[in-house]
Amino acid sequence: PPCMIVYLKLLLTAVFWGGTFIAGRVAAQSVGPFSAAFLRFAVASACLLLVVRKIAGGWPPLKPAQLLPLLVLGLSGVFAYNVLFFKGLKLIEAGRASLIIANNPILIALLSVVFFRERLTAVQGVGILLSVTGAAVVISQGQISRLLQGPLGWGELYIFGCVISWVVYSLVGKAVLRGLSPLVAVAYSSTVGAVCLLWPALGEGMAGAIGSYPPVAWVSLAYLAVFGTVLGFLWYYEGIQAIGATKASLFINFVPVSAILMAFVILREPATLSLLSGGMLVTGGVFLTNRFAGNGSSP
Repeated sequence: PPCMIVYLKLLLTAVFWGGTFIAGRVAAQSVGPFSAAFLRFAVASACLLLVVRKIAGGWPPLKPAQLLPLLVLGLSGVFAYNVLFFKGLKLIEAGRASLIIANNPILIALLSVVFFRERLTAVQGVGILLSVTGAAVVISQGQISRLLQGPLGWGELYIFGCVISWVVYSLVGKAVLRGLSPLVAVAYSSTVGAVCLLWPALGEGMAGAIGSYPPVAWVSLAYLAVFGTVLGFLWYYEGIQAIGATKASLFINFVPVSAILMAFVILREPATLSLLSGGMLVTGGVFLTNRFAGNGSSP
């Protein structure tokens, strides 16, 4: 069975990613969305590349067959996800967007069965549904039906594009890890994403505004880079490698739970019954999916 440290790292990754909503809110007061995304991944890439050089004694060369998958990782999980995320949030409310993003584990689980022949038992299916339902309860504050009302517009389509981007990132990442270490894969794909984000950041006026960012914005960007990207992406990839994409991706449902908990502590937002009940559903779903997992979940 996988070492418990893998599960702890995945849980902490969800906590780190939950914290990015707090840090992102602070940074967004004075930094444009594309500029914030670029600076986050530029700093993260520099840190990751330095770590790779120290551990590996240099930067491992890539095989020709690895170039395209790494490009896909950078374009999907870093560039496309951020661009579509900010585009979507300009048009629809955050709760509705978060409910759509909570479908990540369902698509990842189904496509992992198709492409990687991961086993998905009935109990695991129940666990996934419980976890997604719990995340939806938390996000919607117990009023899921309200989030499902109204027509499907461009905002919803952009956010669904985020889901597709993260599914591609997770599944392509699983294939890439067969030939690269998680650290190298994350470092290289983060660098690709940062390069792709540079143009829209410059178009947003980053060059002229960067000198006026307040210290609190830089602290927030540092958190986004180190905890939200360096440790978060690395540990997420380690989880995929150890227990499979289906089970690792399920921990993403802890992100809204941890975000609301931190909002309660840091921003003094109230804790509600929907938060507690949703958190219990997410926890139960993760337990079922991992406790009763099949033997062939990950090669």
